[in-house]
Amino acid sequence: MNQPFDLQQHLAAVYTRYPEARRQPVIGITGNYDDLTCKLSQGYYKSVVAAGGVPVIIPPVADTDVIVNTLSRIDGLILSGGGDFNPLWTGEEPSTKLGGINKERDLPELLITRLAYNRQIPMLGICRGIQTLAIALGGAVDQDISDKATVKHSQNADRSEPTHAVVIEQDSTLAKIYQQPLFVNSFHHQAVKSPGDKFRVVAKAADGIIEAIESTEFKPVLGVQWHPECLETGLPLFQWLVTEAAAYRQAHLTHDRILTLDTHCDTPMFFPQGIHFDQRDPKILVDLQKMTEGRQDATIMVAYLPQPKAGETFSDNVSFEVPGPKAYADLIFDKIEEIVSANKDYIAIARCPADLWINKHKGLKSIMLGIENGLALEGNLKNLLYFADRGVVYITLCHNGDNDICDSARGNNTHNGVSAFGEQVIREMNRLGILVDLSHGGEKSFYDALDISAQPIVCSHSSSRALCDHPRNLTDDQMRALAAKGGVAQTTIYHGFLKKDGEATILDVMAHLDHAIDVMGIDHVGLGTDFDGDGGVRGLADSSELINFTRQLLARRYSDQDIQKIWGGNFMRVMAQVQNSKL
Repeated sequence: MNQPFDLQQHLAAVYTRYPEARRQPVIGITGNYDDLTCKLSQGYYKSVVAAGGVPVIIPPVADTDVIVNTLSRIDGLILSGGGDFNPLWTGEEPSTKLGGINKERDLPELLITRLAYNRQIPMLGICRGIQTLAIALGGAVDQDISDKATVKHSQNADRSEPTHAVVIEQDSTLAKIYQQPLFVNSFHHQAVKSPGDKFRVVAKAADGIIEAIESTEFKPVLGVQWHPECLETGLPLFQWLVTEAAAYRQAHLTHDRILTLDTHCDTPMFFPQGIHFDQRDPKILVDLQKMTEGRQDATIMVAYLPQPKAGETFSDNVSFEVPGPKAYADLIFDKIEEIVSANKDYIAIARCPADLWINKHKGLKSIMLGIENGLALEGNLKNLLYFADRGVVYITLCHNGDNDICDSARGNNTHNGVSAFGEQVIREMNRLGILVDLSHGGEKSFYDALDISAQPIVCSHSSSRALCDHPRNLTDDQMRALAAKGGVAQTTIYHGFLKKDGEATILDVMAHLDHAIDVMGIDHVGLGTDFDGDGGVRGLADSSELINFTRQLLARRYSDQDIQKIWGGNFMRVMAQVQNSKL
């Protein structure tokens, strides 16, 4: 005889096992749409549960507020299968072989894919989902593959029955998940024609039809043409997604606990050109949207002043009519303050480490002010007090070329290091609580500044010469001397300072950071991106991707305490020391 249902018994079992529920990654799954109904095959959500995730169905709603709020609550995204895309989204006229399109799904899924990609959310595209990835992110789709196919891609067998093989690229994420050969099922007549520059092809069928693509930008994004949710071999793909989603959530929780400060950003040079800092402006690498997407709390924005060459004037190198370097720096700072004032609900100026933490607790992003090239002083010590009153936290003594303060790493040894005037500048910066920054300084200038300064100095954006032999980088001896005096060196992500030959990536950034830690110790390192000063590499291309840096740190098993040190804590310690010692 059947026993009656006993809800209390089930609840008791839940409370016995989970006095406090274990936080599992939340995986959003785009729902199919048919007959005025949002629906989903059970294979998707059951596979997510089996992989250790929590599935939620995302209905096809094109409201951007709904999508943004959805993305803020999920840790991973599955783009599910379904009908054809309307080819008008890619500027094509419909083929006579086009199947049934699904207008309710197209726009919502293209939007959610683009926005999830910008937020670094792990994604798995399945069947239609791989095509969604391609269409949303610069690739192309064949409306019908019947003229190309020699393998049957729309099988009559049961969905659980694999019917053809795919060949997997050995150096791919997919190859780490599956061994060759892999047998899959197929139910499609559209397929990816070109993955675009954000993806590469990592699996094909015997007839050359693209069966899988993955990100080329160190993002956890993978698309497959088959239906793994129906196959016995499908679970590892869902386990991959849930694992990546867990890492994504861990990075987000870490950012909740720490303060993230980029110590060098050149974006203000574009501010007089009418950019839109409150939007996702493609002309700049740092704006409010990108900072939000990458969970970046703060940045030190500099007034960059190009160093005139022999026979040139300062005005020859800037696009704006200003009487001189000091006025140009003021123009940049005025523009920063205008932008902050126009967006005061989201961002604020910070002058000290305490301001940074106060702004974070208020939910505000922070901008600090810096000067790149002491040329802004125009040879007048009194201008140091002027800029200190404006809120400048550091001055990079020189840039690419010697000035009246010191010799540059790319200069002509004009002073054999720091000049007599430069010595006065450093001492006055100490007195006023302004950080002395020796990025761009020549090696003799660096050691002179260490001897002159009564306070620790910083290198706001400098990498390691041992890994990339460039005069702008620091030798190991320089790093040791800097650390011995309590200073910090912030690894920069300008490709030419990371790698001599070939393309630099986020992995090179981590190698330079790891080397700096090996040489100086964890208390003397950080990150200064040089965004919009030619900084940015694959995997760390702009502010929206900075959370990827944290994911790399977590993968290396750094503690929260060490991650905070790297993410600006060391720099803030030195800043506080210098500011608190001012006379």
